[in-house]
Amino acid sequence: MASQNYPPPSNSRSKTVDSGMAVSKDGHSVTKRLRQDLTTLMLSGDKSISAFPDNDNLFNWIATITGGTGTIYESQSYKLTMSFPGRYPYNPPVVKFLTPIFHPNVDEFGNICLDILKEKWSALFDVRTILLSIQSLLGEPNIESPLNSEAADLWERPEEYKRILQVKYREASKAT
Repeated sequence: MASQNYPPPSNSRSKTVDSGMAVSKDGHSVTKRLRQDLTTLMLSGDKSISAFPDNDNLFNWIATITGGTGTIYESQSYKLTMSFPGRYPYNPPVVKFLTPIFHPNVDEFGNICLDILKEKWSALFDVRTILLSIQSLLGEPNIESPLNSEAADLWERPEEYKRILQVKYREASKAT
């Protein structure tokens, strides 16, 4: 449905964003940027990350991340949702894990604590950058700012952490 590819309507015909560029009510510049992000990601050759619009809706994507080589998450695959606002790329997308994950910076609802998705967001970031940052976070969590205190407490005990992670990952895999 074509209307799915547009952000929610605003009260004004157009609005000016941080760069001074006008974004029309129908979001053409946003859809252009999202198409550009999709092309960049597809041409990047990164085998451990992927993302595509969900049901042809450019504002809602399903992404997949595989844990990085040499990390405790190596070879584990996780699905995420990415919801893009009408002011993307000037506002960050909302990114959540769909696959349950045991991680210090991810809560039980899949919410992610990552500075580039909040206060450190830049319009220069694209989907590929976001996914690579989340993949990096898997192996290098910020245990000083945990959403999951149990995982943060266990992080310093890698053998025990890995054991619990594997049990939880198997449980999540059976549920899907």
